[in-house]
Amino acid sequence: MVNLFYRFLMLVSRVFGIWVFILIARIIATGYFFLFPSRRAVSISFYRELFPEKSRWYHTACAWKQYHRFTYSFLDRFLLHHFNSITHTAEGREHLDHVSEKGGILVMSHLGNWEIAAHFLKQEGYPVLLFMGRKHKEQLEGMQKESMIQGGVKIIAVGPEDSSPFILLDSIQQLKSGGIVSLTGDRIWSENQRTVTVRFLGHEVALPEAPYILALLTQAPLYTFFAFRTGQNHYDLKISPPVYLPKTSRKERSETIQQAAQSYADTLEKMVREHPFDWYHFESFLKTD
Repeated sequence: MVNLFYRFLMLVSRVFGIWVFILIARIIATGYFFLFPSRRAVSISFYRELFPEKSRWYHTACAWKQYHRFTYSFLDRFLLHHFNSITHTAEGREHLDHVSEKGGILVMSHLGNWEIAAHFLKQEGYPVLLFMGRKHKEQLEGMQKESMIQGGVKIIAVGPEDSSPFILLDSIQQLKSGGIVSLTGDRIWSENQRTVTVRFLGHEVALPEAPYILALLTQAPLYTFFAFRTGQNHYDLKISPPVYLPKTSRKERSETIQQAAQSYADTLEKMVREHPFDWYHFESFLKTD
């Protein structure tokens, strides 16, 4: 039902103009904001930790802006696939120049629009293998995966019931061929998934361990990659310099992974302070100390 409505909305917008898409998307975001108080509370709680000196009304206003800014993710996907009207600048593009030698591991986040980032990589000619979460009876998420596959991005969907969250052999083969493996850095998809604990906004947070394990096994470089909407139909892409995890003994491996994960968490915190309303992690992220 949701898929049909979304396709109908795209059709109407192509006939009458983008304003129809924007108007209806904002009405839907407003409905979600008021009709799902438990989810709204998660966002308000996050902004309370991000801006502890502000009032509850300010935190609520931040959540309101977050919900409505999220609608641009759907709008820009529509503009990208049907009009190819998304422009971008890439800060740190040169850091990817040597990816073809050892491949590269991208630690993606639910900060900014990672779908735009993935399409940029494919547009630049990089083979991309993207691991994504799979939800039960997913609808818009399924359309998202379908559109990315059509754009040439290879996707492996990971469900919460999967005993092994990543298919290691596919990742290694992708890296050996000089491609990019993209893994989420800020969301746990399975109860069986191995995690590493870091500090983020003064709280303990569990992050996936897989990107760092893969970097140790293959000696491929790690990158962080963010895509922020900074203007009408325009994105600023930020690509970090490569990070190589040194080969260590089994005894020292945990410390190496923890340091790399904490470095990612520090970068994520810095970016979320610069772009607070691009935080699209709508599930509880911070543990209570």
